[in-house]
Amino acid sequence: MSAADRLLDALDPEQREVATSLTGPLCVVAGAGTGKTRAITHRIAYGVATQTYVPHQVLAVTFTARAAGEMRSRLAALGADGAQARTFHSAALRQARYFWPKVYGGELPELAVSKLPFLGEAARSCGLPTSQGLLRDVAGEIEWAKVSNVRPDDYVRLAGAAGRVVAGTDPATLAQVFAAYEQVKRDRGRLDMEDLLLVAVALLDEDDRVAELVRKQYRWFVVDEYQDVSPVQVALLQRWLGNRDDICVVGDPWQTIYTFAGASTAHLAGFGKRFVGARRLELVRNYRSTPQVVTLANTISGATGAASQGVVLRAEQLPGPEVLLRGHDDEVAEADWVAAELQRRHRAGVPLSEMAVLVRINAQTRAYEDAFSSAGLAYTMRGADRFFERPEVRQAITLLRGQARAGADEPADQGLVDQTLAVLGSMNQTREPPAGAGSQRDRWESLHALVTVAEEMATTGAPDLAQLVAELDRRAHVQDAPVAGGVTISTLHSAKGLEWTVVALAGMHEGAMPIVHADTPAAVEEERRLFYVGVTRARRDLLVTWAASRTPGGRGSRGPTRFLDGVIDPPGRAVSGAGRRARSGGRSRTASVRRCRVCDQPLTSARASIGRCDSCPPTYDESLFERLRAWRRDQAAEQKVPAYCVLTDATLVALAEELPSDTAGLARIPGVGSVKLARYGGELLDLLGDRADNAAPH
Repeated sequence: MSAADRLLDALDPEQREVATSLTGPLCVVAGAGTGKTRAITHRIAYGVATQTYVPHQVLAVTFTARAAGEMRSRLAALGADGAQARTFHSAALRQARYFWPKVYGGELPELAVSKLPFLGEAARSCGLPTSQGLLRDVAGEIEWAKVSNVRPDDYVRLAGAAGRVVAGTDPATLAQVFAAYEQVKRDRGRLDMEDLLLVAVALLDEDDRVAELVRKQYRWFVVDEYQDVSPVQVALLQRWLGNRDDICVVGDPWQTIYTFAGASTAHLAGFGKRFVGARRLELVRNYRSTPQVVTLANTISGATGAASQGVVLRAEQLPGPEVLLRGHDDEVAEADWVAAELQRRHRAGVPLSEMAVLVRINAQTRAYEDAFSSAGLAYTMRGADRFFERPEVRQAITLLRGQARAGADEPADQGLVDQTLAVLGSMNQTREPPAGAGSQRDRWESLHALVTVAEEMATTGAPDLAQLVAELDRRAHVQDAPVAGGVTISTLHSAKGLEWTVVALAGMHEGAMPIVHADTPAAVEEERRLFYVGVTRARRDLLVTWAASRTPGGRGSRGPTRFLDGVIDPPGRAVSGAGRRARSGGRSRTASVRRCRVCDQPLTSARASIGRCDSCPPTYDESLFERLRAWRRDQAAEQKVPAYCVLTDATLVALAEELPSDTAGLARIPGVGSVKLARYGGELLDLLGDRADNAAPH
């Protein structure tokens, strides 16, 4: 057997067909976990081994330095170490540095480390506020415009047609800032990252010698993650190719989650029109996830007509645990439950580094940072600062501390929540979020999380600002412990391309998934794809959770994401707090909808843990409930935490009504996870046992 044939032995039939299709245009639609990197690196290596390819004339391009580095390592191991693997920007920079002096004279202008200093100067010249959040949002919009080939004088028309919105400014002003930014950059002799792509295109367009040399250097092209390409990247790729068609693109329309940054599924979908006679191959065998996870992924992607653009995954792993779908009364209970579930799996032998909690936006991480710190679970943040290290949070706590000291001797004429909002108003925080997404929305969400802490504390008494600051300091302190090999906490966007043994998709309620500002059908479909990406990060255990209300004691009516319709039966919003599990094989077990023990009516998720409707009278011993509250008060005072951090009122009511007599019964009470069971179980059983003894006949 030849060395080339041995390369094919490690491939499945579909991967082998990709590896042996060496010439002409090829489009590979590769589902999540199907081994696309393996297929395309073996394709390059097979082409080199059969002497179809000359190694140094092969260019493979992808989107991240990590992916390019992994590809280079694999190519070297397969005997094709002469082939180039780079990001689009790296390849463009290399060409621009070499050809700029020959075409324009002098050295290539220096690459700017950050847009913000130049953008701040441009914004001031146009009378636009220069807050960091607004500048970051404007920078993101300029990046979209440049990779979409939108010039400042066309911005108003084309941004309007694309439905672009940047809170805090209008399209005409943004176009002025865009033009001023370009001028400031030219005056300073700087380029930004988008300029690298535009300069590379211009060099190839304006000098035939450059185009000839580049095309002589690179004969065969492979483009990974083709669903993420922008118009300017497609333009650069076309210049590299010229009138040739030896190109292989690999992508998955179901992992297109960056349209806000200029990506479009149209390039992958339209590849066959651009290259007449192109072959389309599919990779469908998922080697990452269990059949249970794959079934859920296929259900999500099959719920829309766009599924025909992608593939239906086929699981190759052995069966694993059922996907666990769980609703909770509030976000504190949700985070505590997730922490307990991960801790249970860690005790069973799963390393913390093999677990992840994925949320929609950064502001949702606070509840999990708090819960993990309380449970003693180490964690690491991916793609974001820890909550209490975020600049806006640190500034807000400083202001709250100052106001608490200034008003220490004066009676408050407002409740804690209103006082908090008044202080944060000096940071331009509003009661309602800004329109659209971006840095300003992220900043608002982070500050609103502080308001949520105030709301939580207000349910347990009449605390003041000093107590709020003390609680925030306590939470910040317990999150400062050094971390090594902890649970990953990440947004869904930052998790793309990664995988873990255990994944919890947390905060998956309507309004967060899809995000509330996804107000067009296209935006909602992108959110569905983002949810699909989250699901397919899991190798074995997948947990999907949501909460009916933000704070303990809230009268929440939030239900699970609509993307679980067809998985949870019935597909309405109200699901039992006990949750349900998804079966493999495309079937699902009907969710167990709890009914009121008094009137037998179905309960919403917010009332399921209590077991009765609001309007029905309680069935518990009120003296027992008061003893439970007194015990909780003592525990909170001893631990110096708010009472709800021990157990919520809903959990106390459930305990008083259910009267569990052993640890198994306690564990079934919503809000009593493994951590709290270990900490409080004995004392709770003693309290409940006293009630049972007193009620027993003599």
